[in-house]
Amino acid sequence: MTKSVPTQPAWPRNAWYVACTPDELGDKPLGRKICDESMVFYRGEDGKVAALEDFCPHRGAPLSLGFVRDGALVCGYHGLVMGCTGRAHSMPGQRVQGFPSIRAFPAIERYGFVWVWPGDAELADPAKLHPLPWAESDEWAYGGGLFHIACDYRLMIDNLMDLTHETYVHASSIGQREIDEAPVATRVEGDDVVTSRTMQSVQAPPFWRMALRHAGLPDDQPVDRWQICRFSLPSHVMIEVGVALEGRGGYEADPSAKASSIVVDFITPETEHSHWYFWGMARQFAVNDPAVTASVREGQGKIFSEDLAMLEQQQVNLLRYPDRRLLKLNIDAGSVRARMMIDRAIAAETATARVAAE
Repeated sequence: MTKSVPTQPAWPRNAWYVACTPDELGDKPLGRKICDESMVFYRGEDGKVAALEDFCPHRGAPLSLGFVRDGALVCGYHGLVMGCTGRAHSMPGQRVQGFPSIRAFPAIERYGFVWVWPGDAELADPAKLHPLPWAESDEWAYGGGLFHIACDYRLMIDNLMDLTHETYVHASSIGQREIDEAPVATRVEGDDVVTSRTMQSVQAPPFWRMALRHAGLPDDQPVDRWQICRFSLPSHVMIEVGVALEGRGGYEADPSAKASSIVVDFITPETEHSHWYFWGMARQFAVNDPAVTASVREGQGKIFSEDLAMLEQQQVNLLRYPDRRLLKLNIDAGSVRARMMIDRAIAAETATARVAAE
């Protein structure tokens, strides 16, 4: 008998996605839909994160509405106790040995995030997780947050791989007209797509004037500014940004003459028209000052709130006019290549699944 052939999803499945941050895992289980899979996350008896299908095998209640007791997940409906592997352990007054198992998803905790693998569990290799050196170094400080955004995750990737919109969407914080005037270079480096632009001898916009002050540098002098956006599968964008005092080497300037950071963007699909956006900034100035972390987080949160409003309305328009053809300009080269990389990864997985189903 021929197995059912899987349909092509809108995202790669055999990849690590950020599921949550450790502080989201408290005494109660956390329910979250990722790549259209309803999952529940909690800490097992050994303190390690477990991820299960959010479905009680008894009556189908969401396990995320239950509670954690002695490292086991207890359904809040009838008290069925589930283990970290997806097998039922016990239930008041019942034998559970014959209960069907539910799906367990590979999950790891690293770099200050919890990651989940929604695809084939046998392919879930922790070595495939992208290295994040800034997350393991005392020379960097990090602060961030989480938004739930009602749009296709690829629209956020488009947004981050072309920062021309800063001039208009973020005019009061990081935008400036020189962004429009600076040419954009796009290249592929291994499995990454990189877009970059530099601006010479410009005045720092408000956000970067704040950063210069926190770095102990004057905020009223001309600076050289850079933006280097790096997309990595399945849907991560790291953006190296910064300003250096004019003529001191720009991106290559000594740390004493610049304020630089990495805008951290983990985009995790929820459904075809929504995603979880884990945003933050890893910085190399005032790294031991929590007040600066709070200030940068607040400023960055306001910036991303502006993106959220634009992207959600963009999604509404695209759904309203599904047959409209969108233009592709030279500034879109990075996002176009990123989408091509996503499409190739999806096609490869689908082809493999079709062969296995035949």
